[in-house]
Amino acid sequence: MHQKFYWLSCIMSLFLATLFYGNSYAIELDEATLTVPLNQSGKTTIMTPEQIKRGKRLFNNTCSQCHNGGITKTNPNVGLDSEGLGLATPTRDHLEGLIDYMKNPTSYDGAESIAELHPSIKSAEIFPKMRNLTDDDLFTIAGYILVQPKVMLEKWGGGKIYY
Repeated sequence: MHQKFYWLSCIMSLFLATLFYGNSYAIELDEATLTVPLNQSGKTTIMTPEQIKRGKRLFNNTCSQCHNGGITKTNPNVGLDSEGLGLATPTRDHLEGLIDYMKNPTSYDGAESIAELHPSIKSAEIFPKMRNLTDDDLFTIAGYILVQPKVMLEKWGGGKIYY
């Protein structure tokens, strides 16, 4: 009888601790984390936590099949980390660059269109997930991608050693 009471009290304690302290692990995104480059000239903008949350949901529904954790499954040498995006031609390490890529993707060196191979607004008839995305949706997805290296550090785009 005493042992049953002991286990019941342990379970209740864990339940109450989870109930009261369950949200204590949520990450607080400060202004520095939410500040992302807007364009190549160096202008920045501050994303809202709601935009990041929405961008995450849209990214997971639209992009994560091939870009889970910021990697590129079809080419592990090219990730969605800041360095990889910055070395592309044209650079994709800012909101306008990523939005342009999601509308009309090009090869890493910018030499040719890959719209028939990579989901994009241009190829929405081939990739149904892209059909209903608005410019605002693309903005929030791009913002999410640019905030992730600040949140996940080297894990974002880090490849197989992390995932």
